[in-house]
Amino acid sequence: MDSAPQSRPDVTVLVPAYNELENIPELVRVLGAMFDRHGLRGQIVLVDDGSTDGTWEAALHCAETEPRLTVLRHRTNFGKTEAMLTGAEAAGGEVIVLYDADMQHAPEDIARFVEKMRQGYDMVCGRKVGHYTKRFVSSIYNRLSQMLFKVPVHDLNSMKAFRREVIEAVHLRHDWHRFFAVFAHNQGFRLGEIDIELLPRRHGQAKYSGHWRVMIGLLDLLSVKMMLGFGKKPMTLFGTAGLGLLFCGFVTGLVALYYRIVLLHGYRPLLYLVILFVLAGVLLFSLGFLTELIGQLLERLERIEQRQRRPRE
Repeated sequence: MDSAPQSRPDVTVLVPAYNELENIPELVRVLGAMFDRHGLRGQIVLVDDGSTDGTWEAALHCAETEPRLTVLRHRTNFGKTEAMLTGAEAAGGEVIVLYDADMQHAPEDIARFVEKMRQGYDMVCGRKVGHYTKRFVSSIYNRLSQMLFKVPVHDLNSMKAFRREVIEAVHLRHDWHRFFAVFAHNQGFRLGEIDIELLPRRHGQAKYSGHWRVMIGLLDLLSVKMMLGFGKKPMTLFGTAGLGLLFCGFVTGLVALYYRIVLLHGYRPLLYLVILFVLAGVLLFSLGFLTELIGQLLERLERIEQRQRRPRE
């Protein structure tokens, strides 16, 4: 049963943390002070994502003196997406603010996010302004995302606030927290944006760096585009490709017949090419039919989940 309305938090600050021992005490202190300054009934949900440096123990120690802090733990490092989902399950507030443990965003921005949410938005994304590391790569990535997904925000991978129903309505796979706003927009939720400054890291080292992450990000970008573009109608992709290959096989077969009947000269590689085109076309078309059936089953499951989430009158 839900808590009484007067005891329900106004906002839950969800903090995924991985090897952030030095930041934890100050993080809890400044968040608690921010709640008091703005008169917010706040909750802090900190998820230790398999840290090995004592982050878990430091967070438990802080919870002894800060009753608004809830500490959860993954025994191994699963990633930010999984930590976000775990924390959202324990969130008591209707509004959830995703806040990184590295404290590279001002705590006061949380109050600004909450105020923006009160204007009727379902999700508010932060747009990083000013100079910061990886700005060039980030700008290219975000521009590609805007072109592919037509989202009304400029920065996908930043601090954000959202209503509980948003994270309940979307399905996030590993490392897909970067596309949270994309899925929310695809589901019809209203998105807003505010400018925020990215501050220098106070302690510890960055967890998301390296050229390999750029490649993974691009592959994930294409994967999400394929899923959103053809996930509901896979036959559009596989069926079209299959019919195209069958047509190529038909044309190649006519050429082979022309060689045999008119020129009286057989050309065996053309026969092999016909077989290849026809087999590949049939396989792709059959794959499209099977994925259509799977898509219908998934859509029925989604409708069942929506009915279960719908509040009873």
